[in-house]
Amino acid sequence: MASLMILKSLKKQRSFSSLSPITSSISRFVSTLILGEHEGGQLKQSSLCAVAAAGAISADNSISLLLAGSGPSLQQAASHAASIHPSISQVLVADSDKLSHPLAEPWAELVRLVQQKGRYSHIIAASSSFGKNTLPRAAALLDVSPITDVIEISGPQLFVRPIYAGNALSTVRYTGVDPCLLTIRSTSFPVPHISSDSKSDAAPVSQVDLSTFSEDILDKSRYLKLTSQDTERPDLGSARIVVTGGRGLKSAENFKLMEKLAEKLGAAVGATRAAVDAGFVPNELQVGQTGKIVAPELYMAFGVSGAIQHLAGMRDSKVIVAVNKDADSPIFQVIT
Repeated sequence: MASLMILKSLKKQRSFSSLSPITSSISRFVSTLILGEHEGGQLKQSSLCAVAAAGAISADNSISLLLAGSGPSLQQAASHAASIHPSISQVLVADSDKLSHPLAEPWAELVRLVQQKGRYSHIIAASSSFGKNTLPRAAALLDVSPITDVIEISGPQLFVRPIYAGNALSTVRYTGVDPCLLTIRSTSFPVPHISSDSKSDAAPVSQVDLSTFSEDILDKSRYLKLTSQDTERPDLGSARIVVTGGRGLKSAENFKLMEKLAEKLGAAVGATRAAVDAGFVPNELQVGQTGKIVAPELYMAFGVSGAIQHLAGMRDSKVIVAVNKDADSPIFQVIT
């Protein structure tokens, strides 16, 4: 099969596009299933960003949101999801003790089950720990290839994703069978403000029939516990201001000084992998290619040299302020 390869030079970035002829026709009816995440009876912001991404696939896209779990918090999240965004056509609820915790194995089986009945053309999840863990397993069960870390959607089968730690962009045309599975970077698909006048009636909420749900998959993994920091600071992935420290801070005590600054600014706290490996902070605060991808309005970096893996996680920040005694640090190349 012949393919067209285009290489184009851009300022500070290279764009690489590999386009192949379409081997399967675009579905006449575009429909998308969003794998929703919820906490405390509320739909997470990353899932709303996934809804925004689905809207970029087609103006006539029928969007279904899938939620799973058990108990009152699931029902609250379903009610919240049904009325929060006018693009959501329906909310699917899988209420079962088997799905009380967002483990990848039972969720992947759930996606396979819902896809068999819904025949969606696209399935989208945010590039969170949940999405990165679940979607590849679901793709394997459905025998399709997923496209990960999508930052731009140009059409139903045309997507842009970063490669080489964000130093190049690859344009990918999906040529496989339905469904097309995507993980999207939430920072690339902001949720527009929805006025009260534009909000329509709540979307219908339907229960997923789990009578044919395979229980064999439940033995693959089990939930142990959830460990998280008890803090009132905003979430790192969606904060407007992020204050990040690197190995240049030299100690956990110095890192606490930066945390006090974050509290004054109402900012989230981030860290480089070097700072995490040194034991200054827990790894849930890591920003970078193997950590959180952030794009705040203001990103403040203290003692951060700017390794390529770290830059991949924050280069889309609107304003970057770096404090470093080494004027040749790579992070200053991003700023300029």
